[in-house]
Amino acid sequence: MSDDESYELLGFDNVLLPVGDLGEAVGFYERAGFRVEFRFEEGGIALLKIGKETPGILLCAEETLGRRSPPWPAPRIWLEVPDARAAARKLTAAGIAPLDEVLPVATGWTVEIADPWGNVLGFTDYTKRPELGRRS
Repeated sequence: MSDDESYELLGFDNVLLPVGDLGEAVGFYERAGFRVEFRFEEGGIALLKIGKETPGILLCAEETLGRRSPPWPAPRIWLEVPDARAAARKLTAAGIAPLDEVLPVATGWTVEIADPWGNVLGFTDYTKRPELGRRS
């Protein structure tokens, strides 16, 4: 890239998560409240829609990937929700155990889950700092 070319990060496209079984992964994420935007079996992918944004979470089947506990420390994807404590209750009711209790953070509350392949997702709210959230 030459010095006169512009280099700018414009935003996220998709976040890719490796999973061992696409059907099982889609079922897990649907129970967790995600909406499947599309599924391409031949390619081993499914896109989970996040809010009104075009990018999403792309589940990618990896045949050699087995079940595992989340590595520690593990990369995390945190998603904004209106109420993380309510999200934790809904996840638990759907049979998805949080990794820990709902914890306070600077902006509000957060709770994390892991899928069967160790991908960690957090659900966080801005109840303490609503002016920073998407619904301010």
